Amino acid sequence: MKYDFKKQIRSFGYAWHGLYSCIGKEQNLSFHLIATVLVIIAGFLFHITRTEWLVILLCIGMVISAELFNTAIERLVDLVSPQRHPIAGQVKDIAAGAVLVCACIAVIIGLIIFIPYLTGLFQK
Repeated sequence: MKYDFKKQIRSFGYAWHGLYSCIGKEQNLSFHLIATVLVIIAGFLFHITRTEWLVILLCIGMVISAELFNTAIERLVDLVSPQRHPIAGQVKDIAAGAVLVCACIAVIIGLIIFIPYLTGLFQK
């Protein structure tokens, strides 16, 4: 099989287009992106460790990916089931629940990482 570099570049273009099609249009994704910026700023301000950065970046990737998967699932459900249907609603709710689980775990991890830095500020 011959490797097609141009095809690979086009694939990246499609992926960027998909990401761009959600930014600014999906309220929950916008919230997660704002939270991402705030967490990154906090990471620089507190000089978190390399390991803490790795964990934070994994959490950011997990939550944003989950939100993108959720958006894709919601759009697909709307396409195949334009009328209200209980199962279509359940599929959307389950996908949203997956995002909620990811976001809650990310918040807990963020608290575990940042609380010691915050308490250190107040103990000085």
